[in-house]
Amino acid sequence: MKHSVILDMRPEVAKMVQAEIAKGRGLGLSELAPRVMQSEIRAMTVESDRVGGVNLAQGVCDTEVPQVVADGAIAAIRDGHNIYTRLDGIQRLRRAIAEKTERMQGLVVDPEREVLVTSGATGSFHAVAMALFDQGDEVLLFEPFYGYHVGTLRSLRVVPVAVELDSRDWSLDLDRVRAAITPRTRAIVVNTPSNPAGKVFTRQELEGLAQIAREFDLFVLTDEIYEHFIYGDAKHLSPAAIDGMRERTIVMSGFSKTFSVTGWRIGYVIADAKWIGAIGYFHDLLYVCAPSPFQHGVAAGVEQLGKTFYAGLALEHESKREMLVAALKDAGMTPHIPDGAYYILASTKGLEHVLNGETAAQRARSLLAKTGVAAVAGSAFFRAGKGEDLLRFCFAKKDEDLADACRRLRGLR
Repeated sequence: MKHSVILDMRPEVAKMVQAEIAKGRGLGLSELAPRVMQSEIRAMTVESDRVGGVNLAQGVCDTEVPQVVADGAIAAIRDGHNIYTRLDGIQRLRRAIAEKTERMQGLVVDPEREVLVTSGATGSFHAVAMALFDQGDEVLLFEPFYGYHVGTLRSLRVVPVAVELDSRDWSLDLDRVRAAITPRTRAIVVNTPSNPAGKVFTRQELEGLAQIAREFDLFVLTDEIYEHFIYGDAKHLSPAAIDGMRERTIVMSGFSKTFSVTGWRIGYVIADAKWIGAIGYFHDLLYVCAPSPFQHGVAAGVEQLGKTFYAGLALEHESKREMLVAALKDAGMTPHIPDGAYYILASTKGLEHVLNGETAAQRARSLLAKTGVAAVAGSAFFRAGKGEDLLRFCFAKKDEDLADACRRLRGLR
């Protein structure tokens, strides 16, 4: 290594690298690795599989794949679409995304310059963060937060800063947002509808955030993967659709949930052309491209499935929501009823005599042992010491599996 050429480094950086080499660190993990652990969501999935339980922990969304989507992917394989695509994805899918975005959200998008097909929304977030943030930058997120957002930022040495939502109804206090901003703040992450709370940010809240973003010259990163899972009177609004926000908003979404293809890894980014090139570079570096035949299958679904499909999807999952809410109440828990997405956070207060353990992780494992139903510790979505009375349940399951889980939960008492 000491004889290697250190490429493309500023002299002061090269000296630091050479100094580290001279120290002779030897074999070992990075500074970051010892401070991270397996996602609690993944851990509970493993535990559920081990005991043959009903997995309401991970948002695998194992409902049926629309036939047109499955047929489109199979046809693409047979037609030879099995090699790399362009780094920004196939033109057919980019055009379909742009047309759907204009039709459903009123946003005019250039499919050649402002759309990037990604390896899931998770791949979108990683590439966006690499393109926009430097080590030590701060990014605001709302608590309860999605753990992968926090983990991704930390992996890039970016500092996640949690802004607490009101635990009674998950409403947003804009004064708390302002108080969290420092000279190092670069962006605000909005997940609407949210995982794990099912919060749908209101127009008033988003307009308040937009004003703050413009005032402090911040990016807004919006994860909208659950945009079609909306219940009751709630309405989905993308921050990009608010006046003056198009240039500074990075929209991330995908089809894993909508088409029940979580294993296909087809997501996308919509952003101003000035950002999309760098985001695309880092996505190519990480993933090369999203799987080619699956891009074709998803394109067929976006082209052929319209408002009726999305409305039916929402109604179907609203019914599932009601099934699980009723079962959780019968089991003695207090569920927060979500306005969107397909998760329920439920309080276990009052069940200390039934569920063993002082922490949410221990209670989740106790619930699995007693009922065979896997949930995720609420603490996975909060800062240390918070969320210990909460468990998160996913209701995006086939009706027969969800009914089985509800029966098992009712047996808890």
